[in-house]
Amino acid sequence: MNIVETAVSNGNFSLLVASLKATGLDSVLSGEGPFTVFAPNDEAFAKLPDGTIDNLLSSPERLKEILTYHVVTGKVMSSSLPASSSPVTVNGNEISITVSDKVRVNDSVVLTPDVECSNGVIHIIDSVLLPN
Repeated sequence: MNIVETAVSNGNFSLLVASLKATGLDSVLSGEGPFTVFAPNDEAFAKLPDGTIDNLLSSPERLKEILTYHVVTGKVMSSSLPASSSPVTVNGNEISITVSDKVRVNDSVVLTPDVECSNGVIHIIDSVLLPN
């Protein structure tokens, strides 16, 4: 299964999948890739302030900017991550990845690493990453 199919079948990414569909990124992340997606689960979206999700869904360009901040080109497995790195995301901004007792992406913690897909990999994170 590709990244989108994997997210749908997991059942814990309904808000992420709805956001991908609202921006048309579902077709991109169903494509050839490879992609690495730092995927916030539904609990991560629930941590956002009240009304944020509705506001984002009504602002597709801002939502797309946020979603592409969660994607890096190529397939990056957790075992290949250096102790510290700053890869550039698809939206052009860097994220900070640190590896110690846990893998962190900016201030988010990777809950489940290395969910392999036919066109890349998903790392499940505990909060939504917001670009500056």
